Amino acid sequence: MAESTTLARPYAKAAFELARDAGQLSEWSALLALTAAVAEDSNMHKVLNHPALTSAQKGQTFLDVCEGKLNEAGANFVRVLAENNRLVLLPEIAALFEQLKAQQEATIEVTIESAFEMNGEQENKLAQALQKKLSRNVNLRSQLNKELIGGIVVRAGDLVIDASVRGRLAKLAEAVNS
Repeated sequence: MAESTTLARPYAKAAFELARDAGQLSEWSALLALTAAVAEDSNMHKVLNHPALTSAQKGQTFLDVCEGKLNEAGANFVRVLAENNRLVLLPEIAALFEQLKAQQEATIEVTIESAFEMNGEQENKLAQALQKKLSRNVNLRSQLNKELIGGIVVRAGDLVIDASVRGRLAKLAEAVNS
C-alpha cells in the first residue's frame, strides 16, 4: 500500500498541476475516476498483468476501452503511465488527485453515520458546525447504521467523532473492566 502510494504520488501531482493550470480540475477528476474504474475491472486487470503483452499494447488496449471518453491530454497521460508500467496505479492516482483537489478547493468529504434518518435541517446544521470547526467547505454524505443504537459517528479525513450510544457503551465497558 505504502509503496503504491509512493509510486502514484508523482503522477497524481503532475496530473493535478496540469489540471489546475488549465482550470480543468473537475474534468480531470472525472477522467481519472473513469480510468481508475477501467483499471480496476477484472478483465483489464488481466490485460495489465499479462506478461506476454508489451507496455505499448497494454496502453493501446486501455485506450481502446476508453475510446471517445478521454481528451488528448488524458490519452497522453495514459500513454505515459503505460510506458512506465504504472497503469495499475490509476485507482491510487485518482484518490491522491482527489485529495489534492480537495486541498486546493478547501473542501473535505465528511461521512455521517446515524442510527436514524436525518432530515435536511439537521444535516444543514451539522454541516455548518463542521464547516466552522474544520475551516473548510464540507461535502456531507449520510449513511444509516442501525448498529449505533442512537447518536452519530462523524468521519472527516483522519478525524473521527463518535457520539453514538454504541461508542459510549464501549467506553463504559472499558472503564468498568479496567
